[in-house]
Amino acid sequence: MSINAPFGRLITAMVTPFDKDGAIDWDGVAKLAQHLVDTGHDGIAVNGTTGEAPTTKSSEKLEIIRVVKSVVGKNVQVLSGAGDNETAYTVEQAKRSEEAGADGLLVVVPYYNKPPQAGVEAHFRAVAAATSLPIMMYDIPGRTGIEIENDTICRLFDSVENIVALKDAKGNSASTSWVIKRCGIPVYSGDDILNLPLLAVGAVGFVSVCGHTVGRDLKAMLDAWFAGDGAKALEIHQKLLPVFTGTFRTQGAILTKAALGLLGLPGGTTRLPLVDATPEQIEQLRKDLVAGGVVLKN
Repeated sequence: MSINAPFGRLITAMVTPFDKDGAIDWDGVAKLAQHLVDTGHDGIAVNGTTGEAPTTKSSEKLEIIRVVKSVVGKNVQVLSGAGDNETAYTVEQAKRSEEAGADGLLVVVPYYNKPPQAGVEAHFRAVAAATSLPIMMYDIPGRTGIEIENDTICRLFDSVENIVALKDAKGNSASTSWVIKRCGIPVYSGDDILNLPLLAVGAVGFVSVCGHTVGRDLKAMLDAWFAGDGAKALEIHQKLLPVFTGTFRTQGAILTKAALGLLGLPGGTTRLPLVDATPEQIEQLRKDLVAGGVVLKN
């Protein structure tokens, strides 16, 4: 089975750098976007989990889209998170994101409410009807409290023209295998340590967090895999295991920002309720990155 990758193969969910007063560092946003372009990315996802979207205002989200799009131009797609646990808000955010210049939307399952599958399906249909942008559904039950069941995924993909992909952070490769077999939806791995296993069951690419630090390696893994060199892809996967593990020893945005600091890039601070990494956490992260072959500047 050959499945199209509608957003390219390598996407990173970009952090939002804040200064010590909690304001967005707009120069930092631009520099990070350029860093991701320079390390081989096909797309950048903004305003997602790693971008601390629950703590940014709608106006900030729209300006992030504009700034990143102004840096990356036409050759790199900018996806913007538009998901919320209120469908009406999600619909309006989808419309605003399209007006701000996003190339696609990343829409998470409604969280906290725990709607039944009928509600999940109606939510995605309402958002899709409100925009012409292509949509990547985001299935992450560990955060939302519910999953998108395979029947729901397939109905939406088969019947809604602009629902074109799935970001899979379910942690269940058996379920992913079945949904790909059943309807052929393009699946992007949403969990870095499962990138290679999901490629093996038919995923088309990654929506990564570790792409901030090892984007070139992830690009090389994808290139090797799709060139038929599984041994090379496995070699890269095993090399990067310390990075995959180290980046998530606490919350991913926290340690990604710390890692960017070690690389001399503008990770910035976090907004509450997240807190910055401790010196001890940073020292462990340093060891993890070095073990994974990352060359640090600080």
